[in-house]
Amino acid sequence: MKHLDCICEMSSHCADGTQERSVYLTFDDGPDPVWTPEVLDVLAQHRTPATFFLIGDAAVDRPELVRRIIADGHEVANHTMTHRDLSRCEPGEVEREIVEANSAIRMACPQAAVRYFRAPYGSWTKEALKASASTGLAPLHWSVDPRDWARPGADLIVDAVLAGVRPGAIVLLHDGCECSRSDPRDQTVVALSRLIPALHDRGFTVRPLPQHH
Repeated sequence: MKHLDCICEMSSHCADGTQERSVYLTFDDGPDPVWTPEVLDVLAQHRTPATFFLIGDAAVDRPELVRRIIADGHEVANHTMTHRDLSRCEPGEVEREIVEANSAIRMACPQAAVRYFRAPYGSWTKEALKASASTGLAPLHWSVDPRDWARPGADLIVDAVLAGVRPGAIVLLHDGCECSRSDPRDQTVVALSRLIPALHDRGFTVRPLPQHH
């Protein structure tokens, strides 16, 4: 099943029909004990909201970071329990990955309102979309991917986002690493500190993800 079956960008029009230059920042694979606090510090400095797609195992290990993300005014969302490629899982395993991640996030922070789900690696399957719907989560992909996980350099990360962004864009970044890797996210932190002002200079406003229906 293709990305078109999930949310890849948000509406760019206001209720009065005028265009709204909104952009949405999302971070995958955390919370990480080193890089998540640094990302949060940059967001706080610029008073910018974001959504963090959490791996359940990491949320279990670092509940204080889940609570800090929410206390800082950001949103947390579901990125499965163990970051498995769902296209290689049986239907029952897919559902467990999503349900268990929800439980882990809410155990870390009972007041967490989990509204969105993102499949690891963007691997959207019929089973993943069905399980997401059954747990009341909206499936959210992305429209701008600067491949920050590959560490191309902070300048290239910023340039890639600015080249691809448009009203309603959902930007994919990473504050953590998939379970089998431990790459540093220093380039992402530096890029973020430059990217937010650059988006503002181009007339974009970074907003929280809207309510889904």
